[in-house]
Amino acid sequence: MSRLKPRERDAIVQALRAGVVPKLGLRHIQVGRVREIEELVKDMDRIADGGSAIRFIIGEYGSGKTFFMNLIRLVALEKGLVVMFADLAPDRRIHATGGQARGLYAEMARNLSTRTKPDGGALASIVERFVSTAHRDAEARDLPTGNVIREKLAHFEELTGGFDFAEVVRRYWEGHETGDDELKSAALRWLRGEYATRTDAHKALGVRTIVNDASVYDHLKLMSAFTIEAGYKGLLVGMDEMVNLYKLTSSQARNANYEQILRILNDVLQGSAQNLGFLMGGTPEFLMNTRRGLYSYEALQSRLAENTFARDGLVDLSGPVIRLASLTPEDLFVLLANVRRVMQGEEAALPDSALEAFMTHCSERIGEAYFRTPRNTVTAFVNLLAVLEQNPGVMWSDLIDQIEVADDQGDDLSDIDEATGSLPTEDNDDLVSFRL
Repeated sequence: MSRLKPRERDAIVQALRAGVVPKLGLRHIQVGRVREIEELVKDMDRIADGGSAIRFIIGEYGSGKTFFMNLIRLVALEKGLVVMFADLAPDRRIHATGGQARGLYAEMARNLSTRTKPDGGALASIVERFVSTAHRDAEARDLPTGNVIREKLAHFEELTGGFDFAEVVRRYWEGHETGDDELKSAALRWLRGEYATRTDAHKALGVRTIVNDASVYDHLKLMSAFTIEAGYKGLLVGMDEMVNLYKLTSSQARNANYEQILRILNDVLQGSAQNLGFLMGGTPEFLMNTRRGLYSYEALQSRLAENTFARDGLVDLSGPVIRLASLTPEDLFVLLANVRRVMQGEEAALPDSALEAFMTHCSERIGEAYFRTPRNTVTAFVNLLAVLEQNPGVMWSDLIDQIEVADDQGDDLSDIDEATGSLPTEDNDDLVSFRL
C-alpha cells in the first residue's frame, strides 16, 4: 500500500469523525465489495471504448453508497475519464420547471474533475486543452485556428443544442486570442449552466440558447462528446442522494423526474449514448417503493426488476442495479484495522484484541444493523481512538467497560431504527460519541 500522507490522514480522520466520506485517501481504508468493484471497472473500460453504462447503487443509509461511488469516481479518473458528481437536493433535481435541474447541472459542472484536477473546477483546463490542441493542429496545417475548431466541432451541430455549444467554445478561443478575459469568463459561465436568461447569454456571447431545465441531459451528452475532442476517454456522471426524488410530495414532479431517468436508461441500454456513464445512488425505498419510488413507474420497474434466478446466495451484478451487501465480520475487522493504521501508524498501539472486543460489544448491543450500516460503528471507533490518543493514561478496556456499564445502567439500545440502522439520538451518546 502506498505511503499515507499527513494531508490524507487528516482528511480521512476528520471525515470519518463527522460520518461523511473522505475525498482523499480512500484506498487506505477500502475493504470488501470486490466483485462489485470489478463490475464497475468493466463499466469504466466500456465507456472509454466508446460505450455507455448506467448503475443504480442501492443501499441503506450508512451502508457505504457514497464511499463506493467515490471509489468508482477515482477509478474513472485513473482510466482517463472526466467525472461530474453532485448530490440531489430539494433545489437540485433531474427534471424541473423552476431552475432546479439547471442548478443540478451547474453543481456538477463546478465539480467537474480530471486526473490532474481531482477536486473539481476542471472545466477551464478542459476547454484550454481543447483549444490548445486545435491551435497546434492549425499551425501544423497552416490554417486559422478558428477553422480547425469549427472542423472539430462540426458534428456537434447534429446534436440538440450543439450549434450554440460549439459557438461558445469558439468564442472562448476568440477571448483567448485577443486577451479578453471577460469573454472567456462568459463562455465558461455558459458551459457551467450559470446563465439564467437567454437575454444575458445573447448579450455576452451572441448565442440564443442556454442550459435550462429541459436540456440538462442533452448538455451532458454534449459535454461527453466535448471531453472526447479534448483528448479524454469519456464522461462519468454521478448523482447521489436520489432519495430526494422519492421525497417529492408532488406525484407529477416525481413522474417527470422518473421519465427523465427512463430516457437516460433507454439511451444507455440501447447504445444511443457514447462515452457516457451514470452512477445513481439511492436507498431501497427510492428503488422499490411501489407508491413513490422508481417501481411506481411501470416502465422503470420492468427494466430494474431483480433477476428471479439470483436467489439463495446467488448474485447477478450484470444488471443496472447494484445492491451493496452487508460487510462480513471479517471485512469489518479489516476496516477497523485500516482505520487504526491511519490514526496510529503502522506500529499500532491498539491490539487486535481491542478490535475484537469492540466488535463483540457492537454485535451484542446493536446486532445485525452494525454490519449493514457500518457508518455509526466506524465513527464510534474513530472517537474511541481519539480519546485514547488524547488521554495516554486511559486503557481501551476501561473505555469499553464504561460503555458496558452505561448501557447496563439504563441506556436501552434495543430500539434501533431498522430502516436506517441508526441509533436513537437521546440514547447513543456513550456508544457513538464516547462522551465519558
